Formats: sequence, C-alpha cells, structure tokens
Amino acid sequence: MFFKSFCWVFIMLDYQRLKILTESAKYDVSCSSSGSSRRNTPKGIGNAEISGICHSFTEDGRCISLLKILLTNKCAYDCQYCVNRRSNDVPRAEASPEEICELVINFYRRNMIEGLFLSSAVDQNPDNTMEKLLETVIRLRKLHRFNGYIHLKGIPSADQKLIMRAGEYVDRMSFNVELPSERSLKLLAPQKSKAGILLPMDLMAKERRQATSIRYSKFLPAGQTTQMIVGASPESDGHIVRLTQGLYRKFSLKRVYFSSYVPTNDFNPSLPTVPVGLLREHRLYQADWLMRFYGFTAEELLDENENIPEGYDPKCHWALKHPEFFPVEINTAPPEVLVRVPGIGFRSAYKIVNARRYGKLDFEHLAKMRVVLKRARNFITCKGKFLGTENQLIIKNTLLLTATDSEPFTQLSLFSNDEIKRSVLIGEI
Repeated sequence: MFFKSFCWVFIMLDYQRLKILTESAKYDVSCSSSGSSRRNTPKGIGNAEISGICHSFTEDGRCISLLKILLTNKCAYDCQYCVNRRSNDVPRAEASPEEICELVINFYRRNMIEGLFLSSAVDQNPDNTMEKLLETVIRLRKLHRFNGYIHLKGIPSADQKLIMRAGEYVDRMSFNVELPSERSLKLLAPQKSKAGILLPMDLMAKERRQATSIRYSKFLPAGQTTQMIVGASPESDGHIVRLTQGLYRKFSLKRVYFSSYVPTNDFNPSLPTVPVGLLREHRLYQADWLMRFYGFTAEELLDENENIPEGYDPKCHWALKHPEFFPVEINTAPPEVLVRVPGIGFRSAYKIVNARRYGKLDFEHLAKMRVVLKRARNFITCKGKFLGTENQLIIKNTLLLTATDSEPFTQLSLFSNDEIKRSVLIGEI
C-alpha cells in the first residue's frame, strides 16, 4: 500500500531508477547547508533563509532534510575508490534534468524535503555533465521558481564558464579533493588532476571575495565545501590536517568533510581490503573544529609521528604536551585561555566569564555549568584550589579512550523496510 502511494509522487522517475540514483549518492557527505540567505520571490516556492533550512540542526533545534541524488551513476572515469567507477559491475541509471526538477518539486510540495543536494558521475566528459547539472538548476530556479536550498557538486575540469554560471543559481558548490596528495590521485584516479579540482575552487573564492563589497550577491551565498577520503591512500594525519588548514586559508571554504574509506574494490592491491573505521575520521573532525573555532594550528595538534593520537582528543593531546600552561585559574583567565582547557568549550567559557562578574566561582559552580570536570580538574584551579593531580600517568589514564569502536554507521535508505514502516507511523520519510 505504501509503495503505491509513494510511487505516484514521482510521475516521471520510476522507483528502480530513483533507488539506484539515491543509493549511489550516499558516499558523498558534503551536504551541510547552513549559511544561505536565498529568499522567496513573488509566486515562488521554497526558502533557503539562514533560519529556514539546514541538513543537520538549525540554531532553533530543527533538523532539515535535503534530497541527495545523482543525475547519473554511469561514469566515464575509473576512480578505483569509487563505487560508481566504470569497471564496477553495478546497476546503472540516469535521469533527465526535467525528471529531477519534477521530483524535487513533488517532494517539496509534500513537505518531504526542503532542499536538494545534486551530484553526478561523469557522463561522457566533464563539460557534458556540467551542462546537464546547470540545465537542472536553471530549470528549478527559472521555470519552477524554486527558491529552496540547492547544493551542487561541481565537475572537476569542466568549462570554467559553466561552473561560474552555476554559481549564480545555487547556494553552495563543492569540488571534492578526494585524495590528499597528487601522487595518490594519479595512482587511484588518473583521469582527475589536482589543477582540475583546485582551479574552480580558486575562481569561486575570488568571485565571492569580490562580491563582499556588493550589498547583496546571489553568487554562492552559502559558500563552497570539499571532501577528502581518509584511509584509501597512505598519507598521514599531518598531511591531511595541513592540507585542510591550507584550503581554509586560501579558498575560504565553509567546511572540509572527511569520509572514512569503505572498500569498493577488492581487486586493487593499492587499496585497503577492510573498512578504515570511524575513529580516525572522528579525530580529524575534532582537529578541524579546533582549527576553525578555537585558534589552534595544524602543528599544535599533531604528535611526533605526524599523526593525531587516537587515544585522546586533539585538545587533550595538546594540553598533555604543554603542562607549562596549566593549571589555569578559572576566576581570572581570559576566554581564549579557558577554551584551551580540556572539558571547557565556548559556551562554558562564556558562562564562566559572565558568572564570575558576580562572585568567585568554585568547582560546584562549574559542575552546574556542565563543565566536564573529569577532564578539566587536572588543568584548572578555583580560588587557588587544585583538585587534580600532577602525576602525568594518572592524568593520561583518566583521559585515555576506553570505549571500543562502535558499529559502522550507514546512511539511511529511502527504501529500507524498517524506515518505510516508521515513516507510515510518524509521517516522515
């Protein structure tokens, strides 16, 4: 019954093709959508205001969904790490720009989605694929008057004019770096090049910088992102973190995403045969967060082997390496010092700064502010009182990771039986 009511929504795109194209898109994690300011227009539909749409959680606690789909998974390239590579024996499908538009509008009108993440395998050549992606977003904006959020994954090495024109219609674009070094790119994805990926990123960054002097610009209002595969090639954490830092500084990216390698090619000796696991990816995201918001540099977060220790989060690792900066007195330390204390984040730091204007704080006050005292007590004093220990071995054992790796996470499918049953019960898909 659900299948019948579900399928009539698609009209132009049949169930099997939809399943293939959405499942093929699940390995791309670059779909955060916060930051756009695209408004509705008269007689239009959709809205991508900052408070309106986000793939994760908005500031007011709402979770917003995007339709993540490929235009086609028929790829002319043979990137060895990719499930959609030319040599892989998987079901293939494609959709026309008009079919994608009809799908988005029908989903949106039924309150199933509030935006689109559109990507594609390389169909024949980069220019041909980019032309189809551009046609799709122009149809959505001009013909269907769709003002909702659109994230478009650009095609490396496509014509620059096509790429720049697409930037005028979408909220965000991403050109995935994929592998952290040019050497690995040549080995595993010889049809791609470093220049083909970085050049459009540079062009879009320059265009956005020029647009900052204009009061309102429609060019990529939500900026650009990229993604790196972790573990498919032998680069160290240091190489990845320094590259990430460089991308932020040079191209003003909104986010760099990391994706742990999942084996899709058991016949290539250059690739791992087992999943890399999520812990390394998690540590890289923590390092990324510290660089973007806490003022840390890549060099501060690495150990002597150019890696991020898996046993500790990067902030704890830095604190253990620099005992000369601790303990910190809670009642006098400035916020930029407080946020470097393990267990104290930005919210806690500003709660502390605001609260101590009315009196001296002690450990009970910190507990009520939800400071993680298990981590913080070895690095702070309250009114001169120290409740931690100076024994480095005890501190390390306290901070050491004790939990085992959890089961691998997978992206939810539109078509799993459990999800269909749940959607019928709660009205969500």
